[in-house]
Amino acid sequence: MKDKIFVDTNIVVYAHLKQASEMAKWEVAFELINNNKFVMSTQVLSEYYASLLKNKVDDNIIQQNIRLLIKNHEVCLITIPVIQLTHHIKLKYYFSYWDSLILATALENQCTQLYSEDMQHNQIIEGQLQIINPFKQD
Repeated sequence: MKDKIFVDTNIVVYAHLKQASEMAKWEVAFELINNNKFVMSTQVLSEYYASLLKNKVDDNIIQQNIRLLIKNHEVCLITIPVIQLTHHIKLKYYFSYWDSLILATALENQCTQLYSEDMQHNQIIEGQLQIINPFKQD
């Protein structure tokens, strides 16, 4: 069975925010987002919107990108069980609330990998979810 992969906000932002100082990350993220099917949450879409708006990207372009993300990837909702699991993960692994919410959403949606720049590369959460930093050179 193919791994079900959750993608964190930072990967999606890098894929759509082409900056000279981050070209290597843009290339990796752009290829990942455009050549794979991911799971992401409404949280990721909201954080993506806020981040691009903060970087002065035109609102119409952001909305168009969000429509494409929804069309091309699986988007899941934040549910009560996810929020309850978030608190467990936060206490057990000492992540921030928002990172714990990403992890809980990935776990609740049976993902086996999480692509993120923000967390410990190769860490395994709850014996099920491996964090992968796609920008890290092994």
